[in-house]
Amino acid sequence: MAETSTDNSAAAGIDLSQFYQVFFEEAGENLDNMEKLLLALDVTAADDEEMNAIFRCAHSIKGGAATFGFSDVAELTHQMETLLDKLRRHELVPTPPMVDVLLQSGDALRAMLGRHQGNGGDLVDTTELLFNIRAMQVGEAPPAIDFCDEPVAVAVAPAPAPAPVAAPTPAAQASAPGAAPTTGKRVVELRVGPLSDAAEADNLLDLFKEITDLGTISPLPDDPSLAGVRRFKVETSTAESELMDLFTFHVAREQVAFLAFGDPAAAAPVAAAPELGYGFFDDAPGAPSHKPSAEPAKPAPAAAAPVARPAAAPVVKVEKVEKPAAAIEASTIRVSVEKVDQLINLVGELVITQAMLAQNSRGLDPVVCQQLMTGLTDLDRNTRDLQEAVMSIRMIPMATVFSRFPRMLRDLANKLGKKVELVTLGEATELDKGLVEKITDPLTHLVRNSCDHGVEMPHDRIANGKSEVGTITLAASHQGGSIVIEVRDDGRGLSREKLLRKAREKGIDAPDSMTDSEVWSLIFAPGFSTAEEVTDVSGRGVGMDVVKKNITSMGGTVEIDSAEGYGMRVAVRLPLTLAIMDGMSVGVGEEVYILPLSSVIESFQVNQDMVKTVGGTGRVVEVREEYMPVIELEKAFQVPRFDWEHNSGIMVVVEAESGRAALLVDELLGQQQVVVKNLESNYRKVPDVSGATIMGDGRVALILDVGSLVRRSRH
Repeated sequence: MAETSTDNSAAAGIDLSQFYQVFFEEAGENLDNMEKLLLALDVTAADDEEMNAIFRCAHSIKGGAATFGFSDVAELTHQMETLLDKLRRHELVPTPPMVDVLLQSGDALRAMLGRHQGNGGDLVDTTELLFNIRAMQVGEAPPAIDFCDEPVAVAVAPAPAPAPVAAPTPAAQASAPGAAPTTGKRVVELRVGPLSDAAEADNLLDLFKEITDLGTISPLPDDPSLAGVRRFKVETSTAESELMDLFTFHVAREQVAFLAFGDPAAAAPVAAAPELGYGFFDDAPGAPSHKPSAEPAKPAPAAAAPVARPAAAPVVKVEKVEKPAAAIEASTIRVSVEKVDQLINLVGELVITQAMLAQNSRGLDPVVCQQLMTGLTDLDRNTRDLQEAVMSIRMIPMATVFSRFPRMLRDLANKLGKKVELVTLGEATELDKGLVEKITDPLTHLVRNSCDHGVEMPHDRIANGKSEVGTITLAASHQGGSIVIEVRDDGRGLSREKLLRKAREKGIDAPDSMTDSEVWSLIFAPGFSTAEEVTDVSGRGVGMDVVKKNITSMGGTVEIDSAEGYGMRVAVRLPLTLAIMDGMSVGVGEEVYILPLSSVIESFQVNQDMVKTVGGTGRVVEVREEYMPVIELEKAFQVPRFDWEHNSGIMVVVEAESGRAALLVDELLGQQQVVVKNLESNYRKVPDVSGATIMGDGRVALILDVGSLVRRSRH
């Protein structure tokens, strides 16, 4: 059958490979959604809508895989679908092992789809998964499941991907839960409409001509009582669910209905498809019941036997289920990252050009060149709006990062025998895509560390007067010009004595006079671990030092706060690393420096009597009864000065990392948008400098690292 389908599709000129990418993307979204629903499922009180939603995810993947000839994917999703069908029909009661098997099946499906997509990898052996699922389908308990950190995959000799086919194979058709029998052809009545243009239904006639394995179709006389509805007689052995997946390429799903052929009750107007979106009524041969029932489903009647139509009550549910999904699909578009980066670079060049025009126009008479000045003002406003719109395209909410931790934490907690709840805060906080990709690995180490070292075993927590379920919190927020991501747990916390003892055993100088923050920082030392024994989860002394190294490479810092017996908090503070930023330009001698505007608090003129000397070398300034350290940019960057009698008289107060400092400068040049260029990749790492930009006159100005300057002032 597969070979016949391929030949027929080739003869008809259909190249299904053009739809592969769309299928892979939609399958990935369905897998993500299914995993999210499974993790949130309460097995003690499973909701029917949740079970239906999980079933629809598996059904969508199976339908596409069968259409494109990915038989291994279709077989696994078919078995998952059968199990889920019994769960949603209350023939079986959901259990945690069922959820575990379905989650592992999702991992296997990801590996299969990645291999079919051409990403490499070995063939996935699903023998054990299929055995477990089939055992659960008949109510048997499979062997205990071994939790692991990675998807289950058994390496065997790689095999070529199966040849695509244009239509589902009979085996795949027969595998659909509730599908009509495929041992022989049956006759059904197909209704399409109401349609604004009755000729739209002719596409279905062409579809049956191109894919001859679907069966035969012939028009029926129009019914005057059904305005705009086309009627067809269909003789087929293909399940209605599979036909629906093909028909919806041409007409809307809610405009298609299947009826038993010759049913006298079929004279009523066509109603929309039932709640599961199969496109056929509950009375269709072999269709599953959508109503919860504690009794096992009765055998389906014979295909040719007419069945009375049920009441059209489920029709209202269709509108609530189908329309939001269609709206979500229509409101998104997939664009490659390369195109977005190219757009951002072009906007950056536009910002530089606008700054050049603005600087060159300062010497013009605004009265004489009024029209030009008005145009430049409009250009400035439009450039800023365009920059904000383009940058928002590249911004990704933290929910994208946080969504991968519930599954990882669940498997890790089960492996360690702990009970852990994950709480996420600030999921709407948006980060640049490049920053999101770099922060994922450090966060993974921190979450695993909290679960392994922080959260205690349930009996230990109860003995200490805590709930047996530990809590790990992931929180993200914007603070000033930085992004702060916190990982908190209510576990045992850090022990000062234990850390000092371990450090001395490692040969690290750790006197008792160290402050708590210095003691907590010892866990970032290379090879340092507080684990008593080495396991496959931790204990080898790698992890936390990698976290600090990765975050430092992004220009960020890590702060630790802990209380023994109450928990630990790790805060990762990262600078904004967007391509375009608002900055304040200041002049020191002949040089121009850029301060991130989000870090600037205020500026004021200073008198010499306001500056006090501390310790012989350090200087502070009093601002509203608060003393701040003074940093002279002229000395910090060794700026050459040719006007020897000039005295810097302006101070700019900046804030970073919960500290403030006053920068002494010559003049304030103004506020403007600047394009951030990476100085390290083009030159080398420069202390107290985070990047560079090109000014309107073509000169290069350095963007100051305010966090580094504030830390410098503390020392």
